[in-house]
Amino acid sequence: MSAPRLAEKAVSWFSQTMRERVPHSPDNAFLEGPFAPVPTEQTLTDLAVEGRLPEQLNGTYMRIGPNPLQVDNPATYHWFTGDGMVHGVRLQDGQAQWYRNRWIASDDVQAQRGGPRTPGPRRGVSTTVNTNVYGHAGGIWATTEAGVFPVELNEDLSTRRYAYFNAQASLPYTAHPHVDPATGSLHAICYDATNPRALQYVVIDDKGALAHQASIPVSGGPMVHDCAITATRVVILDLPVTFSPKALLTGARFPYKWNPSHGARVGLIPKGGLPHEVQWWHTEPCAVFHTCNAFDQADGSAVIDVVVHERMFDESKIGPEIADIKVTFERWTLAPGQARVQRQVWSQQSQEFPRFDERLAGRPYRYAYTVGFANDLSKPMPLIRHDLQTGEVLQRSFGPRTMPGEFVFVPNTEVGRSELGGWLMGLVYDDVSQTSSLYVIDANDFNGTPTAVVHLGTRVPAGFHGNWVPSVNALR
Repeated sequence: MSAPRLAEKAVSWFSQTMRERVPHSPDNAFLEGPFAPVPTEQTLTDLAVEGRLPEQLNGTYMRIGPNPLQVDNPATYHWFTGDGMVHGVRLQDGQAQWYRNRWIASDDVQAQRGGPRTPGPRRGVSTTVNTNVYGHAGGIWATTEAGVFPVELNEDLSTRRYAYFNAQASLPYTAHPHVDPATGSLHAICYDATNPRALQYVVIDDKGALAHQASIPVSGGPMVHDCAITATRVVILDLPVTFSPKALLTGARFPYKWNPSHGARVGLIPKGGLPHEVQWWHTEPCAVFHTCNAFDQADGSAVIDVVVHERMFDESKIGPEIADIKVTFERWTLAPGQARVQRQVWSQQSQEFPRFDERLAGRPYRYAYTVGFANDLSKPMPLIRHDLQTGEVLQRSFGPRTMPGEFVFVPNTEVGRSELGGWLMGLVYDDVSQTSSLYVIDANDFNGTPTAVVHLGTRVPAGFHGNWVPSVNALR
């Protein structure tokens, strides 16, 4: 066994030993209410549908998130580290054919269930994958970050293999690659929990091969959850949530902490570029989980729309801090000849999970969709539409005691390229019935009657990201 691998094993063992010394507590908000894990895998086929599902929607809406099989001590559980579970709703020819949920067959999950080891190579100590799921290069991929390999899924959501797509590579990957609509390639900025001195810029082409890789020097081990692309460049977020050896050695499962002394900067690297080509702009300390879109301007500036948290992982040891934290939806401009990011606030409402019509990734666009959030289910949690041209903001409520997850835009290819020519699709949890439903909303009738609502009759725990994945025939 190599020296780095031995060091990883030793640190992992020590961290586990320290966790075992933490006093037991039954309380953890990320194991309760809408976050509580579901205990079993299901396949449900008798799904009630309100309205009429568009016959053009042939594929599966998929969403992934943490769903721990077992939690020894809730006091040490961190939401970001739970075993991954994929949820899917299959739509075909105007029918809702099934809902399924399946655990990602990680080494830990298979050991607990007594199942066979999933094929494929491993990278790093953890094999948990729980953050995003999407189609690429004819396959369905679940991904996370910090160095763990992606997992390929079958169309029925079962785990197929660990792999670096169709490449023979041993590099970290990310939860949030971005597809260049001009080439079909995935561009990603990736970090490795075992290498605090570098980020990796990785390009995976439309066939799943490694097309480009560049190592970008950094310090302090920043957590880089997302990036963005313009038509010509890739955005790098080097912000003050960084790897914390102290947190790791005191038993933290998620060893990243707020570190304002790290500073905050935003970089641009040309697509297919090299480390010496990176340009940096400084900004005030803040945290960004998610970008929306980015694009170039005629004067050479780059514009990025982002959800900004004033700080993150400052005090909480179990998940993101949402109480008493200022959250803004902002436009950042990186202008030539300027040292600092120019910041414009679109909205001061607490919101997250920004999405848009991704046919326009890297290009000017008009509409952004976010989800309002609160730490109390009795407070409104709307779906929000931002008109970035007029400044108009629309909010859609799903009723009292409901919690919408991330909504994605699915284009209707029969109506051309309009940004409103398609549907918004996402899961909504109803705390009264304790069940979830898949909503399909006409983007051009944002506050109108939903096109269709698929009632699952079961609960999908609050989770992370998902996408509409066309049928395998369409993917291939």
